[in-house]
Order: sequence, then C-alpha cells, then structure tokens
Amino acid sequence: MGRERLTRGLLLRLGALLTAVCVCIHVYLETGWRGAPAPLALGHPTLPSQNLGQQIRTKQVSAEAQKQDKSIKRRISYVRTPKKDKKKDEEDPSEPCCPPAHPHRKAPRWHIDLEPWASESHSLEDEAKRFLHYITTPQVSCASLVGEGSGAKGDWAACLDPKYSLTHRIHTKHCRVYSFGLGVDDRSLEHYLAKAGCEVHCFDPSLKQPHLQQDEMWLHRLSVDWRDPNPAFVAQRQYVTTKKLATILNDFGHRQVDVLKADMESAEWKILENLLLEGVLDSVGQLLLELHLHWAGFEVGGDDPSVVRYWFSLLKELERGNFRLFHVHSDPAKPHLFLHKNIFNASSAYTLSWVNTQWRP
Repeated sequence: MGRERLTRGLLLRLGALLTAVCVCIHVYLETGWRGAPAPLALGHPTLPSQNLGQQIRTKQVSAEAQKQDKSIKRRISYVRTPKKDKKKDEEDPSEPCCPPAHPHRKAPRWHIDLEPWASESHSLEDEAKRFLHYITTPQVSCASLVGEGSGAKGDWAACLDPKYSLTHRIHTKHCRVYSFGLGVDDRSLEHYLAKAGCEVHCFDPSLKQPHLQQDEMWLHRLSVDWRDPNPAFVAQRQYVTTKKLATILNDFGHRQVDVLKADMESAEWKILENLLLEGVLDSVGQLLLELHLHWAGFEVGGDDPSVVRYWFSLLKELERGNFRLFHVHSDPAKPHLFLHKNIFNASSAYTLSWVNTQWRP
C-alpha cells in the first residue's frame, strides 16, 4: 500500500511537471513567434492576409500603368526626332549631297528691263554713241580664232581658246553647231567645224527638201523665229518653215548647242529678245550674230532714240547672262547707214561673236 501511494504521487508530480512545461511552451509560442514575419518563398514575397486587398489593387494599378506606358511608347516610336548636325565626313550616304546636274530652266519673262537713257536729252546721237562704242569694244580676248569671209580675221569667228569649252567638246566628239541663214553660199566655218568632228545643222527655209545630209552636215528646210506659227496656219500647210529656237531644240531632242550662228536679215532683234526672255541662251556656248542697223528691224517700234536704247538693253541683258564679246567685224562694202542716217560713219551691218563664260555643258 505504501509503495502504491508513492508511485501515484510521483506520477501526479510528473504529470504536473509535464503540464507546466507544455503550458510554458504554449505561452512562449503565442508571445514570441506571433509578431515574426512568415518565411519567404523564393521569388515571391508573402504579404499578411490583412494586406491582400491592397496587394490586388496595387497589381491592378501596376498593370494599367504598364499598358499606358506601352501605349505611350508605341505613339512615341512614330515620332521622328530631328537629326543633329553632322560633319561633312559623317553625312548619311543615303541622302543626296549635290543639286541636280541639270537644273530647271528659268521661268520665261514677258519683257526685258530697259537700260537708263544715255543722257537726259534722250537724243539719238547720245544713244548711238553709247551703242556703237559698246558693240565695237571686245570684252574678252581670244587668241585662237577660226572664221570665214574676206576680212582680216573673218566675218564670222568662233573661239577655240582652251579656257572655253568648245575645244574640249570638239576633242570629245560632243560638239554641236546650229547655223541659221537664208540662201547662204559660204559655209566655211560650218565645214571647218564639221571636219573637226562637230555635229553641224544648217537651217535654210529655201531648201527644196525637208532634211538632207550633205558634206558631213545636216541641212533642214527650217528657220528660227521669235514665235511659233499659228496652229491654224500650220493646219493649212504641209510643213512650217519657222519655229522658235526652244521648239527646234525640243523637236530635235537637243539640250545644248556649242555654237549658234545666225544671219536673220533684220529679224535678229526680236529673236534675240525671245531667246533672252525664255532663257534659251543658257544652253548656248558661243553666239555669232549679224546685226543690221539701217532700220529698226521687224516689229521693233518707237522713235529712233527709243529703238537704239532697246538695242542696247538687249545686249546688256546678254552681258548679264554671262556672254562676253570677243570679236567684231564690219564689212566696208556695206553702206554707212544708221537708222537711215549717217551717224558717226557707222556701218549698216556688224558681225559680232560672244562666248558664254559660265557655260558648262
């Protein structure tokens, strides 16, 4: 009996001790581990349950922000920002660096600009003196003249100085010559240039055939005028004999003429005006022209001082177009008439030669 009581007492004490230990462990767990953060899973943070709603809202806002950001990026991707200035050696090779080789021809004008009067008196003598001095004073020299005629240096003369383009064009077989005249017998200059290798076209409305190749030259039944013929007149005729130079160039498919020679029997003033107004002379290297001074010329009106002022203004326009006079010839056999008068013993006809100093075909 005594042993049984002792055993029960020990068991009760052991049970109480275990109970106390369990209580202490429970209290420790409740008080020491409740505030500690939960363990983190790799790559995914775990939030307390009470913050779950806030987490969901945060994710929704973040997703909307990402969508908006992508939309903005898509819109911005189509906006091209201006390029910064680059140095010449860093330029984009895909971008053009040079202007077109053949710029468009200048827009045609309707009238030339008249030069100021030679004097306040508007006298014929003052206008004639200024004009005659201008056409008899070469502006540039030419050491290599090639010409024709009975004069010491020839009535008609072209310049073969190397500083101008004609010599180079002859050597490269790209030379082209236009010669206008009526019933011309002496074509020494044209023959010389044809034998040198130029493509020579002679225009004469008195020819019997529309086109003919003869002596290394082309002959055409056609002449130059300051206007194209009336379409009604063309419809009544089988062929036309006159056209503007711009029309002839277009019909023949030619872009430039190295030498343009013209003896137009008093039509030269209106033809020259047309060439200046339409900018056709930009395509001409050398201009050889005979001027007739015994009267005003076809369709040139006004009193005598106004006519001479008009003549002078045309030649000044030619100078502004980079043409410089290099040869002058007057035939002593021609009468000395200037607008039906004898003024300063001037001849009635002068043959002049100009070179386009800026011509680069």
